[in-house]
Amino acid sequence: MTATTLPPVADLLAIAQLGTMPALIRQLSGLAGCTTPIRLDGWRTEINETTGQVLHHLESADLPAGNLLIRCGNRRVTRCPSCAETYRRDTYHLITAGLTGGKGTPETVATHPRVFATFTAPSFGPVHNRPTAGRCRCGTTHPTDDPLLGSPLNPDTYDYEAAVLWNAHAGKIWARFSIHLRREVAKRAGLTQREFKDFARISFGKVAEYQKRGAIHFHAVIRLDGPDGGDTLPPAWASAELLTDAIRAAARRTEIPGPLLGDREHRFAFGTQLDIRTIRSADFTGPVQITERAVAAYIAKYATKGAETATGALDRPVRFLAEIGHLDIPDHARRLIRTCWNLGTDPELEDLRLRAWAHMLGFRGHFSTKTRKYSTTLGALRDARAAWRRAQALEHLHGPDTPDIEEETTLVLAHWVFTGTGLTPGESWLTAALQPAPGTEGEPTRG
Repeated sequence: MTATTLPPVADLLAIAQLGTMPALIRQLSGLAGCTTPIRLDGWRTEINETTGQVLHHLESADLPAGNLLIRCGNRRVTRCPSCAETYRRDTYHLITAGLTGGKGTPETVATHPRVFATFTAPSFGPVHNRPTAGRCRCGTTHPTDDPLLGSPLNPDTYDYEAAVLWNAHAGKIWARFSIHLRREVAKRAGLTQREFKDFARISFGKVAEYQKRGAIHFHAVIRLDGPDGGDTLPPAWASAELLTDAIRAAARRTEIPGPLLGDREHRFAFGTQLDIRTIRSADFTGPVQITERAVAAYIAKYATKGAETATGALDRPVRFLAEIGHLDIPDHARRLIRTCWNLGTDPELEDLRLRAWAHMLGFRGHFSTKTRKYSTTLGALRDARAAWRRAQALEHLHGPDTPDIEEETTLVLAHWVFTGTGLTPGESWLTAALQPAPGTEGEPTRG
């Protein structure tokens, strides 16, 4: 055992002397590997409303850790691998349900026209890259792990202002695209906008990803449904080819005005690179179309990654200007963050909150979003998991043969206050030693 893996003997000895080690291990096991849990002080009481009988009372001081510990729920893999894995799995199930059915979505969605599309950002200046043929513009063939990848060939001429403003407007650009897409599909079907909603609906699930250069682009599953979404079959004229053609036309039309800074007026549109592939069933092995499983896994992978993963930037907000010069990050990321900070003083850009989102290089949208009728929701998946945990807790408290407690006749009184985050050295070591960790093995996501 190396010095870095030695357990904190004094902390573990103190726990052992209290005689609470087995109970603490059970409490930590409930975190499923979360490394930065939220610590709460307080109490919770369950009372039968009919009889007034106290069914259960919990004091945080009586818990082995001295606090109630709940998972942090952070989706960033750099902050908490376990909670990020839960988020990734939930995103996978959400996307898969919209492709093959399940979790409240009918299996007939697998017969609807569906494509997987990638929308990129425009160029803000040449960067070091790995072209499919030939060398980078700098004359070098970069290895895949070269830190130069994504950084500008000439930082002094790179358009950092437009780059961070593109990220800040990316959500609005997608919203405008979705409007144009409905119009383009309706036009190809020979319908007016008013008529279109009576015949079809466009559903999608998408995720935002940072490119190496720090610019946001989108991966999206786009599906053509009947008027009530996945529950209704699409009209006879609906096809993947029609949808693909409409997406290309809508992407070309999408443009939104940006701010006027000095004598420069910004306008934003998608980049010229647009990749659209028809999604086939899981047994398809052709070279162009891609499978449902591959699409869901690809989108879920990026749901837990932020700017820090692609560009080496930060996974938490910048609080003070002085921090920027001392950050251990690549110079390209530092320039993007500093540009956000400097633009954040402009009153015209106040609504973009660029300083608050400087660590995100200006992007302030949700990483994974979907239309209402695409499939289930992350909230529904979390509720299903919480219900499973409650059932496990009741079985532990009352035994497997105890009749179910009717929730509608149970009054729950609780008072919790935040006391901090994280684990003690001993708790951290025990959490790392538990199996399986990190992860959420054994926790169902079926709703």
